[in-house]
Amino acid sequence: MPGNSLYARDTGAISDLQKLRFFPQEVSRGEGCYLYDSDGRGYLDLSAGWGAASLGYAHPDWVARVHAALLNQAGATLLSSAVAPAVELAERLLAMTPGGADRRVWLGHSGSDANETVARAVVAATGRPRIMSFTGAYHGGTQGSMAVSAHPVQSHATRNTGLTSVPYPDTFRAFDGDASGGALLDHVETLLRTSCPGDEVAAFFIEPIQSDGGLLVPPQGFLRQLGAICARYGIMTVCDEVKVGLGRTGKLHAFEHEDWTPDIIVFGKGLGGGLPVSAVVSPARVLNHATAFSMQTTHGNPVSASAALAVLDLIERDGLAANAARTGAHLMEGLKTALKGNAHVGDIRGRGLVIGIELVDEDGSAAPQLARRAVY
Repeated sequence: MPGNSLYARDTGAISDLQKLRFFPQEVSRGEGCYLYDSDGRGYLDLSAGWGAASLGYAHPDWVARVHAALLNQAGATLLSSAVAPAVELAERLLAMTPGGADRRVWLGHSGSDANETVARAVVAATGRPRIMSFTGAYHGGTQGSMAVSAHPVQSHATRNTGLTSVPYPDTFRAFDGDASGGALLDHVETLLRTSCPGDEVAAFFIEPIQSDGGLLVPPQGFLRQLGAICARYGIMTVCDEVKVGLGRTGKLHAFEHEDWTPDIIVFGKGLGGGLPVSAVVSPARVLNHATAFSMQTTHGNPVSASAALAVLDLIERDGLAANAARTGAHLMEGLKTALKGNAHVGDIRGRGLVIGIELVDEDGSAAPQLARRAVY
């Protein structure tokens, strides 16, 4: 691109630490499902802004709600005052999630700070020093959330010394050859009886669909059975809905595809429709065990909270979860028809509009280099 282009200016001004670029793209505006560059060329954004643009771009009803919140900004923080939009958002999240009566909501900026807060709080509240998660898991980009993740892109991160990771249930490349997940569940039980004692584990972090780790969909019933194992040992289950929740899978919550209710639920990305907001819904014994334990000045600010309330209203009003189920089924059928017999397509999987394609070499082995040759 020319030396005075927006992309060139970006290169000269913005840190590489926060970039993951696949090709040189400029974005000057967004509308609906499309992004537009400085030449007016439109791009269908199948990533939904890395999951944050849950309503697309510039949704007029969302914009109106955010504008109203800016005009009547009730403070900047909930740290020292009760703020109406934050209280209303917390009440709404409690009403739309299953669980016991004595629960609370923590509000943050991103899935990263939300998962970090949970990782710290469950250990402090239970007195148990260990955490479990899945290999390939991505629970955020802060030190605390990376410490309970196990994604290869975060190989530079310092892991939690009490972290034990197990393979995610992958029906295409099954653990021990068992696509049902039974062998993997047995493996978890063995660990809890031996090298990772169950009475020392505070929580198991779970993505209901492992997104960044390969778009892996667990076999039906796996999460319910894993939840039952955790319950026997008093281990809290933490469902990370940050990327795949809020209707994207065809149900409001991705965990609803299973007969399973997690102990703790984490929201982020699409909750704000593009503005920074995250949330944790958890038993009060975890979120109320201390004061001033996890707070930042603009947590729960009225503008972001109002944006989140608008997102939840529009998901419900416009039936967006049902739409994701319907259009996702159509897309899945089209992909399977178009790619049938392609030697480099090993699997097409997903739920709703969370869909992934497994690229393979002709011998069936993983072929990550093919993804790098994709045409955008």
